Amino acid sequence: PADPEEGVSPSVQKAFASMMEEGTETEQTEEEEEEDEDNDDDYEEEEEEDSEEERKVEAKGDEEGPSAGDVFALEMELNRENKKMMKERRNRSKLPRALRGLMGEANIRYARGDKEDAVLMCMEIIRQAPLAYEPFSTLAMIYEDQGDMEKSLQFGLIAAHLNPSDCEEWVKLADMSLEQDNIRQAIICYTKAIKYDPSNVRYLWERCSLYEQVGEHKQSMDGYRRILNLLPPTDGEHFMQLSRDMAKSYYESSDLPSAMGVMEEALRRHPELVTDESINMAAELYIANHQHDKALQVLVQFCGIVLERGEPKEVVVPDHVPVDIRVKLMVCLIHQHVYRPLDSMLTSLMEQSPEELGDLYLDVAEAFLDQGEYNSALPLLSALVCSERYNLAVVWLRHAECLKALGHMEVAVKSYNRVVQMAPLHLEARLCLSTLQQQLGRPLCALKALEPMYDPDTLAQDASAAQQELKLLLHRSTLLRSQGRLDDYLDTMLTMLAMLLKVAMTRAQVCVKARMWAGVRHLRLVKVSKDLVSDIHDQEAAYQDISGKTSVLSREDWWLLLVRCAELLVDSSLEFYSFYDVKVKRKELEFFGLSAAFLDHNYRKAYDYIRLTLMEKQEWPMLWNVFNQVTLHSQDVRHHRFCLRLMMKNPDNHALCVLSGHNALVSGSFKHALGQYVQAFRSNPDEPLYSLCVGLTFFHMASQKFVVKRHPLILQGFSFLWRYVEQRGPCQESMYNLGRALQQMGLAHLAIHYYHKALSFPPLTLEGIADDQVDLRREIAFNLSIIYQASGNTEMVRHLINTYCTV
Repeated sequence: PADPEEGVSPSVQKAFASMMEEGTETEQTEEEEEEDEDNDDDYEEEEEEDSEEERKVEAKGDEEGPSAGDVFALEMELNRENKKMMKERRNRSKLPRALRGLMGEANIRYARGDKEDAVLMCMEIIRQAPLAYEPFSTLAMIYEDQGDMEKSLQFGLIAAHLNPSDCEEWVKLADMSLEQDNIRQAIICYTKAIKYDPSNVRYLWERCSLYEQVGEHKQSMDGYRRILNLLPPTDGEHFMQLSRDMAKSYYESSDLPSAMGVMEEALRRHPELVTDESINMAAELYIANHQHDKALQVLVQFCGIVLERGEPKEVVVPDHVPVDIRVKLMVCLIHQHVYRPLDSMLTSLMEQSPEELGDLYLDVAEAFLDQGEYNSALPLLSALVCSERYNLAVVWLRHAECLKALGHMEVAVKSYNRVVQMAPLHLEARLCLSTLQQQLGRPLCALKALEPMYDPDTLAQDASAAQQELKLLLHRSTLLRSQGRLDDYLDTMLTMLAMLLKVAMTRAQVCVKARMWAGVRHLRLVKVSKDLVSDIHDQEAAYQDISGKTSVLSREDWWLLLVRCAELLVDSSLEFYSFYDVKVKRKELEFFGLSAAFLDHNYRKAYDYIRLTLMEKQEWPMLWNVFNQVTLHSQDVRHHRFCLRLMMKNPDNHALCVLSGHNALVSGSFKHALGQYVQAFRSNPDEPLYSLCVGLTFFHMASQKFVVKRHPLILQGFSFLWRYVEQRGPCQESMYNLGRALQQMGLAHLAIHYYHKALSFPPLTLEGIADDQVDLRREIAFNLSIIYQASGNTEMVRHLINTYCTV
């Protein structure tokens, strides 16, 4: 069939053809009748009457030729088409037929200016038909005329929700919402309009602008993407401009992948419309994402740049290429380690004024710095710091970093000083300046660079400022400790702890205050009344603040800070004679000091504390255990003479006897060690440890190069060692010690037997000690592998190592 003419439906054509006797049936198909029924829901009664008359006319038309009835049928069909067009223009009303007259009367009263009666009539209609939109729409117009825009907007919104397909009404409501500064509601109105007209670019654009105003960047960008998809291929200029704007917005929000995706699509769809601005932006995005090879491809593809792949590599740049794109090319070549073609381009750039192209100078200089080409970056940075427009803190910082890398420390210090003067809150510059001053032997200047950056009020209100201050204080405390200025070091740590433990100190009614002591101002912890301590109302906010501060330092750094502070507090407190004269308080402080020094791994100071305590309390085994741990970690031999002197005063002390024996054994005085161990053995012969120590001493004596009666010594050693095995019982540990002694004496065949017996026993289980700490299978297997290696049994060596000594 022929295509229908524009504006004329197939049913009208059929009726017209029937009238003209073209042999076309005049009856509608079932599909057309169903379509008519769906489209004419508001006029069902009229349609039924029309259908009856039409069927009568059509019945006559089957028997007769063109007649007045045929003409009437055509008129009826045209009437039906007119009703369909009206149906498309207006939405179905839910206003009952009985209330249509009242609605018309209300509109007439409103038109005549009788607004009060019109409002009453609309309210009555709403009472009887609350889902009809007409009375709400009329009320919105009435209140708009009266100047009550808020009520007008509310009634208009209700009417729009009851008649949601009216896009223009939603747009009008969006404008009214914007007049009342309700951007969120305007966004909702535009969303409704877009739902019923999704291809309307104007609606999408307005909603994207509103999303940008409320800071919803993602929704705004999604809307712009829809606009790009709706733009026809013929509107390429608009497409490219919108793509550049979107890429810039993505870049400013640190969404580089999305920005690159938008520009890649623009370059792919409209390569003939690519401008220098688009090329520059695409290259900038690739460089920012460290994709210098792709940026180079864009420059070569759209700028006519030619890269010669031979050696040496050459670059041909057309004269029409602007300077900013030339700089992008230089940056890409630097990161590709292609330096030979840069000489001419760098010379051309340096001939330009840094006042006008300072940002391009900085781009090239930073590229050189990234690749470690400090000599090439220094002239560019020196030109920038001498300019008026680009004499900025960030440029001085790059200049200082370059000088520092080249080893020009004195000049670098001057540049860092300029950075600190221009940007006093720049933490990294302060830290670098302090480090350089310390390396140059200027401790006071190094400390001056780490002076506090913020006042107390700022630290209490700004969490980021507090974190920055904590980092600075940490470096300052390390510097003070290295310089031996313990009083200032304690002040710094108290400041840090006061920032960290703000909540706890408030609850304890403690604060940090500056006090003068001997003419010097130092910080002290002071107990104050509750009235002088401000309460913390928002506990959750305080917790979040503390969490942010603790994240500045690692858990280990905070722990060292706490124990060192406790250690210094104890040392300072012991200097007060009021505490020192009271023995009970002094001893308590000494115990605190011992604990803090031990946790701080300061074993030399811990030894001083435990030494003072043991001189008065030799009968406490716990103190001797602590003393043994301290001397074990300190690797210091001072305790040997201390133990000897103390044993002369206390010859019956069991712990001193054993420790003196250990000290003598380690120092090679085997006879002295044997005497101490035998004394301990006689006092407690059922202790397996003493039998083991005596036996091992005999073995050490027998292993000496020059010894008289070696065999009796070995026999006595094994007699004590068997006594140890009998007292300890057959277990992994006793069999290992026996095998180790036999291996030391050169009796390898016997040692193998006892080593294998030791491997057959499970490790011991001791309370408070991990099983892995007392498992001797690795040591046993390693000793066995040494014996088998000496005998040439490599297969057994491999089996032992793979089974027991592989991690």
